[in-house]
Amino acid sequence: MKSLGIVVRFPKKKHYYPNSGLEVIYAPNLLKRQFYPSEHNTQWVTDVTYIRSHQGWSYLACVLDLATKEVVGYALSQSPDTHLTLAALDDAIMKKSPKTGSLMVHSDQGCHFSSHAYRNRLKTLGITQSMSRRGNCWDNAVMERFFRSLKSERLNYLKFINHQSVVVETERYIRFYNYKRRHSSIGYLTPHEMYQKKQKVA
Repeated sequence: MKSLGIVVRFPKKKHYYPNSGLEVIYAPNLLKRQFYPSEHNTQWVTDVTYIRSHQGWSYLACVLDLATKEVVGYALSQSPDTHLTLAALDDAIMKKSPKTGSLMVHSDQGCHFSSHAYRNRLKTLGITQSMSRRGNCWDNAVMERFFRSLKSERLNYLKFINHQSVVVETERYIRFYNYKRRHSSIGYLTPHEMYQKKQKVA
């Protein structure tokens, strides 16, 4: 990296993540930090993050496949509600066409994941729901790490005029992340390369 003149970007400050918490009645923590499934389209993780612009806040919901580390679906909105998280889920299902009866979706205990509309959507599709323990970000560490990479590698160095400018840069980073960014956890392949490898095996 030094010989190529590649500059490393680090987060500006460390975050403290508690290492304990309680499960909620809506769904147990079925994932239990098993972040490396052998098959793709069997274990997805999802979450929401926020991005500031001069007009206020934008909200990004993402769905990530643990087997390939690929962002398989996402949605952006100016409202952090269930419509946003459902849009990201629907985007992932439309793009990847998983066998929903064999799929588990893991999230935190946020209101947009515990709402009747979201839980009923999963139930209708036959998707198993899993939730992190209360106040425990480590239970969804892969999704949290993606958001950290998005912000520390790209968004934190930009100023956004409006929501549309947030959309443009976020989508640009997701394309970079899926098709060009290599990951040590999957043998220094890109998520898309890992997806293609899984497809050949299947």
